[in-house]
Amino acid sequence: MAHRYSLIFLGNSGSTIRQFHYSRPRLFTFAVLVFIVLSAVGYSLFDYISLRSSISGRHGLERDLAIQTEEILHQREQIQSFAKEINELKERLVQLDRFEKRIRVIANIDGEEDRDALFGVGGSAPEDLNPEIELTQRHQSLMKDMHQHISQLDKAADVQQFNFKSLLASLETQKNLLAHTPAIRPTSGWITSGFGYRRSPFTGKREFHKGLDIANHKGTKIMAAADGIVTYVGPRGLFGNLIIIDHGHGITTRYAHLEKTLFKKGDRVSRGNTIALMGNTGRSTGAHLHYEVRLNGIPVNPSNYIMN
Repeated sequence: MAHRYSLIFLGNSGSTIRQFHYSRPRLFTFAVLVFIVLSAVGYSLFDYISLRSSISGRHGLERDLAIQTEEILHQREQIQSFAKEINELKERLVQLDRFEKRIRVIANIDGEEDRDALFGVGGSAPEDLNPEIELTQRHQSLMKDMHQHISQLDKAADVQQFNFKSLLASLETQKNLLAHTPAIRPTSGWITSGFGYRRSPFTGKREFHKGLDIANHKGTKIMAAADGIVTYVGPRGLFGNLIIIDHGHGITTRYAHLEKTLFKKGDRVSRGNTIALMGNTGRSTGAHLHYEVRLNGIPVNPSNYIMN
């Protein structure tokens, strides 16, 4: 005998309003239907929530992708900017190399055979990088070229530094040589006798005059013709009172017939220093300076060394 179930709905006052009677199979079927409906609704709700979550996640990925794309574009712009700066740096090195060569020409410094080529064998600069290249196509290629250029420029900078040091040393040597080379007229006055053969005012015979005679009033200032060290001060035979200055590089100067000397042996003098006063000591026909320039002990024409 099938069981029957009753559902009784009561009113607010407790009175019976309606009564339903169900058998067990019908009740089971109803429960199954309710479960299916609730499951469908639940699945739909879950699917909706998942879809919303997926859409939200996709939007987040799109934002991240947009940020990363912007960063990549910025990095590529920086790479292009670095490529331009590398080209400019290379041009500066080339200009410095030209400047150094110009200085060597002006200073008459030979040494091209001693100079290292700026960019190695051949000395030619590498071709400019192309900063306008499509980085989407040749990103790695440009990076590789930049790395090679930086390596070459680094070596070129070392070479340029060495060449400038060499140039500076040569200029210092020249400066030192020039400072110690007689280059000014040692006193004011009139040249009464030049360098070379002449007739002696004392014997009337032909003799070789080893310097210049410059006549002026007694007491006229006598100046050092170049930097050097005083190696002799005092009387010496026919020269009367004499000063000898050693300028180095095998060059010495002599100043004779002096009235008064103002430096002593061992003193250091600079070009233009007043070292004595003109006189008439020794064998002399009047107040004058006998001035000699000697190179490795051999008298040479002082006129060739007077630049003023």
